[in-house]
Amino acid sequence: MRGLQAILVTTAGAPLIGLDWKIGVLVGVLAMMGDLLSSFIKRRFAMASSSQATGLDQIPESLLPVLVCRGALTLTVLDILVIILLFFVGEVLLSRLLFRYGLRDRPY
Repeated sequence: MRGLQAILVTTAGAPLIGLDWKIGVLVGVLAMMGDLLSSFIKRRFAMASSSQATGLDQIPESLLPVLVCRGALTLTVLDILVIILLFFVGEVLLSRLLFRYGLRDRPY
């Protein structure tokens, strides 16, 4: 369900920031594929479900969409690095905030 929600939110949100809804679909699908990739890698390293893997939990989820959409969004290498850094910091801070308010089971 989480994956479908992510795709719906990015699809609906894209036009709000001036992007085609198709880019929103693509970003949502690719972000979820990045999340699946990180989960697959964690399982190969015999990490428990929902275990923390700083970097691996954030980078594929942001890197895959920006690499695939870089042409359509005319992203430079610096843009890509900034997006990944912002996603990483935002995800870590938001996770801790949601944990503090009882909306997450773990602070990561």
